[in-house]
Amino acid sequence: MNVPTDTELDALSASIGQRLLAARQMLVTAESCTGGWIAKCMTDVPGSSGWFDCGMAAYSYEAKQALLGVRPQTLEQFGAVSRETVVEMVSGALVHSGATVAVAVTGIAGPGGGSEDKPVGTVWIGWKRRGGYAHAEVFHFDGDRDAVRRQTVAAALQGLERVLG
Repeated sequence: MNVPTDTELDALSASIGQRLLAARQMLVTAESCTGGWIAKCMTDVPGSSGWFDCGMAAYSYEAKQALLGVRPQTLEQFGAVSRETVVEMVSGALVHSGATVAVAVTGIAGPGGGSEDKPVGTVWIGWKRRGGYAHAEVFHFDGDRDAVRRQTVAAALQGLERVLG
């Protein structure tokens, strides 16, 4: 994946906003490694109050538990960067908001924090519609911290486009 520009992220966000508005859907974001960047992109779009409910930036284990309902056992057994955690994050975002569509991200943006089994650039993204099943996908992005985060935002937005049809 190429590292997206601000212009490309803006265009993706505007397109998703139009789809959300047309479908009368509301979006919630649950972000760890992107620190609210997805929510920022979405709310940069004029009129976003018509389809953006809220965003939660939950970095620590404690925040993931308190804000999103991630179970301590999940974090202990699988770690923050896992399919299990992102599924609980995206589900919890819907439970703790008035939104109908959610996206969640958790990963290792670097430059430190990686391991042999979860190197820097490993990111899990989850998407879910209220009443539906969560879908989660793992990505392995290259580049520095900014590049990993930009690619994460783009992949999260592209996944939202697929979820919205």
